Amino acid sequence: MRGRLLAVLLAAGLLGGCGYKVGGQSDLLPATLKTIAVPTFANNTPRYRLTESLPNAIGREFLSRTRYRVVADMNEADAILRGTVRNYMSYPTLSDQKTGRATGIQLSIFLDLKLVERSTGKVLYERQNMEVRGRYEVAVDQVQYFDESAEALRRVSAEVARQVVSSVLEAF
Repeated sequence: MRGRLLAVLLAAGLLGGCGYKVGGQSDLLPATLKTIAVPTFANNTPRYRLTESLPNAIGREFLSRTRYRVVADMNEADAILRGTVRNYMSYPTLSDQKTGRATGIQLSIFLDLKLVERSTGKVLYERQNMEVRGRYEVAVDQVQYFDESAEALRRVSAEVARQVVSSVLEAF
């Protein structure tokens, strides 16, 4: 009986120190990091508003979810998050059976991101070809129609910001 108890306790001790940890539980950035700059992203697409909305959304997300201050001047920042919008795709996912017009649109945005410590040039986080998707509806009735794409872009920018900040903090 004592042998079994000792074996169970020994196994529990070994398994408890196996090195696994739950994701999302820690901030993996250096403790010296206090400020982050998020300049306008480079843009390889014809959608110019993406490069305006993404850095603003990411800045707001850093402010609301972290201890970091977001600064406009890169010379005042401890780290700089640079991004490139590599591709933007939109395509219909639903159509009106009577008119054949699209009623649902799927968006996909592909980005490259790099967070660099300004003083050392050390790359703190990098992600290539990150894809974020969003979708929006289009009214079929021309009387009720309004362009939903700007609002969809705002929602997708907010989703990109959530995913970027989470992946930077958790180094995924």
